[in-house]
Amino acid sequence: MAQELEELENSFAPLDRPLESRFIVGMRVDATSYRDATDRIMAWAKNGESRMVCAASVNNVMETRESSDFLDTMNRADLVTPDGMPLVWGLKLLGVEGPTRTYGPSLTEILFDRAEVSGVPVGFYGGTPEVLDDLLEIVGSRWPELKVTYAYSPPFRSLTAEERQREVADINASGARLLFVGIGSPKQDRWMDSNKNQIGAVMLGVGAAFDFIAGVKSQAPSILQRLGLEWFFRLLSEPRRLWRRYLVRNPRFLYLFGLQLVRARAEGRGRA
Repeated sequence: MAQELEELENSFAPLDRPLESRFIVGMRVDATSYRDATDRIMAWAKNGESRMVCAASVNNVMETRESSDFLDTMNRADLVTPDGMPLVWGLKLLGVEGPTRTYGPSLTEILFDRAEVSGVPVGFYGGTPEVLDDLLEIVGSRWPELKVTYAYSPPFRSLTAEERQREVADINASGARLLFVGIGSPKQDRWMDSNKNQIGAVMLGVGAAFDFIAGVKSQAPSILQRLGLEWFFRLLSEPRRLWRRYLVRNPRFLYLFGLQLVRARAEGRGRA
């Protein structure tokens, strides 16, 4: 099996072809896939490039409506994956053929597989100390050859300039080439953007992936994910924290995207 994985890894070549994208309610979303995204990310990681990858949901889109600087942050990202099914459907309605969901937690595990085979060191930034400990235990069990060279649970407060500089220095000194960032959106996206070209790694904002992989939180059943109803499962799980995201932002997104789609159809084009 190890030999098969190594042969598979060696068969993947860095991608330099352009990636089809659409602006959904003003925010760029890339029509990537698990294969495409992992190939690009691993190529960047092996070259030691400083890159920013966002797993985007409707919440990201709606956050950009309330903050123009966050819109700039998202549109500066090197890769914006359609983490939620509404964005996949949006890409299709805007003329992209066959887009697929590229879900942050699943992408994380695929990258663990690839990094373990290729020997690319990884790091974790985020989660509570308890979640991070559980995550490291699970990762050590499931991916025993994965090189984890950095793990840090940042405090839930604003950091001083000295602390921010120390973080960057520690991450770079660790040699991590893939840095999984799990401090929630939009905070994680702003953090990655502020450290672009300072941290010599591919930074991936993976949201609740740490909690899911560590077994602290349950993921929605696959049938609900395919139907685009993961939000309903998460709302029932954490109503006090997530009610505004899903009960206010989701309907507003449907309205705004509907207007965009009507304009695009009236102008006789799928791209908007």
